[in-house]
Amino acid sequence: MPEVTPALLESLRPAYEKVRHVIPEVEWAVHAPYIARINELKKERNAVILAHNYQTPDIFYGVADITGDSLGLARDAAEVDADVIVQCGVHFMAETSKILAPEKTVLLPDMDAGCSLAEGITGADVRLLKERYPGVPVVVYVNTSAEVKAEADICCTSSNAVEIVESLGSDRVIFAPDKYLGQWVASQTDVEVILYEGSCEVHERFTGEEIETYRRQHPGVYVLAHPECPQDVLKAADYVGSTGHMIKHLEETTAKQVVMITECSMSDNVSAEHPEKDFIRPCNLCPHMQRITLPKILEALENMAPEVTVPDTVIAGARDSLQRMLDVGRKKAA
Repeated sequence: MPEVTPALLESLRPAYEKVRHVIPEVEWAVHAPYIARINELKKERNAVILAHNYQTPDIFYGVADITGDSLGLARDAAEVDADVIVQCGVHFMAETSKILAPEKTVLLPDMDAGCSLAEGITGADVRLLKERYPGVPVVVYVNTSAEVKAEADICCTSSNAVEIVESLGSDRVIFAPDKYLGQWVASQTDVEVILYEGSCEVHERFTGEEIETYRRQHPGVYVLAHPECPQDVLKAADYVGSTGHMIKHLEETTAKQVVMITECSMSDNVSAEHPEKDFIRPCNLCPHMQRITLPKILEALENMAPEVTVPDTVIAGARDSLQRMLDVGRKKAA
């Protein structure tokens, strides 16, 4: 590990300037040797680090090469020019990287970084839904395992869910596993949406009453909410969108004080890009995202483990579902 010296800290000054409002200098001095060594090892291993918007600022701004929401990271996993992908997110995201780039080594710094949505549905559950609703296309959220994706007709993310549902040209669709996202999709389209009873353990904890409390405490606050939240939260919000859409919307709104109703590390990261706005920070943390730390990233690159693999028999079907999703986006762009 590099020694903490004035020269080392100065070399990382640009990154620290981004996060100084949320990371004290004394804490940054602890992170600095890890950041420096990780960035060295990335070059040695020809590796890139993908970091979800919910990662902590030391990772997001210190070592990540590519950042974004699930859709953005899925696209980049398919196109990134590297031998090794280090996924700073959760297990289903690492699987998605492997599915779209099977020739690459995909590392997940902590194999216990899971997801309540992904763990709440299996491939067998999807097959049962198909039996119960024959001929009805199945849309599964990207927050699912590889085996679930392999059983589905198409994947979606929170940023393109409505677009994906309507692209199928069907009067009815099965939507799994997030019931809250599914309810929001149903409110945005004339397509009948058959729901599965899954939810995100972070977003389902928010309540509409909590939003009203923020408004009383901070008159004029602008509320942005993730569609994985319950319906009373979405009704109380000023804007509903994916993490990527929230970031884009913040660039367009003139609101000076905002609250993002989602995993709270994201507010720390986004506030670095918007110093002109005052962020009220709800503190619902994802316990799985928090498992990814700088020491674990360093250990993964040193040992080239833990490596995420997906059986070849699963990759083909899962890739088809993901590719259909990506193709819808490309057609729209064209």
